[in-house]
Amino acid sequence: MGDEVHGMPLVRRVMRERRLVVVPLLVALAINVVLYAGVVYPLSQRVANIEERDRNAEENLGAALRDHAQAAGTLEGRDRAATELAAFYSNVLPTDLSGARRLTHLRLAQLARESNLKFIRASFEPVAERNRTLTRLQIEMALSGTYDDMRDFIRDLETSDDFVVIDNLELGEGADGGPLSVTVRLSTYYRDPVAGSEPR
Repeated sequence: MGDEVHGMPLVRRVMRERRLVVVPLLVALAINVVLYAGVVYPLSQRVANIEERDRNAEENLGAALRDHAQAAGTLEGRDRAATELAAFYSNVLPTDLSGARRLTHLRLAQLARESNLKFIRASFEPVAERNRTLTRLQIEMALSGTYDDMRDFIRDLETSDDFVVIDNLELGEGADGGPLSVTVRLSTYYRDPVAGSEPR
């Protein structure tokens, strides 16, 4: 740039000779810089902010859809459980105390007879717990027979469709090597509307 032609710096000479071309270019460059700083850059920042907000909105929407699906699944599961529970109450459990006694007394005596056990006696006692919908019927049976017959009785009881739970089993030796004496404590349940509605 320091070279001089005829005593004048080169840049000044170009500026003087090409002023009509150089000045409009410098003005256009200045306008471009001003437009970029004042319009384009702020707009690009706004677009970036909008894209970030859109991404956040999509993530929030995805999370909301997942929460909704989970809540719908929970609601559907609760409805299915309520339906299955109602079916269990109506199809499996006895409806009242007399039904529970009748079902268990007849069925247990029949199972004992089929297993070659001698039915000696049975007692039944309802046990209602506070704020419970179901009432438990405790059953105690006294039987006598061989060990194999007792095992058959237990197997048949556990595989039957009746809802009876074995709570305890006591075996006693028979006198003079006779048949075993067996005490079986069982439970079944029935739905008692009063038990669920009134504290006892």
